[in-house]
Amino acid sequence: MATAEFEDVVDTFDFLDDWEDRYRHVIEMGRAMEPLEEAFRVPATKVHGCASQVWLMPEIEGEGAQAVFRFRGDSDAMIVRGLIAILRALYSGLTLREVLQVDAGGELARLGLDDHLSSQRSNGLRAMVERIRLVAAERAG
Repeated sequence: MATAEFEDVVDTFDFLDDWEDRYRHVIEMGRAMEPLEEAFRVPATKVHGCASQVWLMPEIEGEGAQAVFRFRGDSDAMIVRGLIAILRALYSGLTLREVLQVDAGGELARLGLDDHLSSQRSNGLRAMVERIRLVAAERAG
């Protein structure tokens, strides 16, 4: 289950020939995101397990499992900002129930990220996915 926005990311990755171009695209995706306001860069929104500083701020519309999940995020590393943008494409606009059904590992594997990210970046990406799933599970009830 992937959003149309994530399918666009997959299509772009398929179109780009080499990983240098794909990395540049990920970084550009991160640059295109609005920065997270300082007021939201607090311990409650910080993701632990990332080599870089990472903050994810959930924005949930509605109540229960059918509430719509969106989030904003930021990092002090440009490639990580891009990974946040990819996760936004994967999850934003889904219901909390759908968020919990996403096979993030399978969907992200379609991009080949595991083969091209350092182990620290891969661990950080997994930590972000776990935070998203935890928030969705808590709020879904």
